[in-house]
Amino acid sequence: MAQMYFYYSAMNAGKSTTLLQSSFNYQERGMTPLIFTAALDDRYGEGKVTSRIGLQADAHLFHKETDLFKKMSELNEETQHHCVLVDECQFLSKEQVYQLTEIVDKLHIPVLCYGLRTDFLGELFEGSLHLLAWADKLVELKTICHCGRKANMVIRTDEHGNPIAEGDQVAIGGNDKYVSVCRVHYKEALGR
Repeated sequence: MAQMYFYYSAMNAGKSTTLLQSSFNYQERGMTPLIFTAALDDRYGEGKVTSRIGLQADAHLFHKETDLFKKMSELNEETQHHCVLVDECQFLSKEQVYQLTEIVDKLHIPVLCYGLRTDFLGELFEGSLHLLAWADKLVELKTICHCGRKANMVIRTDEHGNPIAEGDQVAIGGNDKYVSVCRVHYKEALGR
């Protein structure tokens, strides 16, 4: 029975690496995965999912207006796909998360979503909110704070490494802009 999974974590926990490993596992069994990634994150090239350890795969882009159920249905007419893998799923809209549930429920294809749970202010992303509510399985991927505790928060920093406590929810970046920390060090860094 197909299900929808939400693999979530702070930055640097290996979400993209895990997605790429899942894709490889399907391919190794002679199955065809379909990968989607957010169009707004093009740090490693447009239409690419890239992990920090150097693994990479081509992906279909999703924008805010992309109908994922329709796109999957069209692509599935050309080639039978055995799973859908979604990178940067925090950028999905509520409607797109619903469309992913339709892929699972109507097309009977498993959907595996990988992304951040919260932003640098500790607030849920829209996609993450609805994945937490509607996914069949929730899986936390863990990374660690500099103190050794589990990192479950993300600090955004300026060009000098100073924590930022305001700004737009989305600012694409990696280690140059974000640091994963435990809640204690998150509060400490933001003076809370």
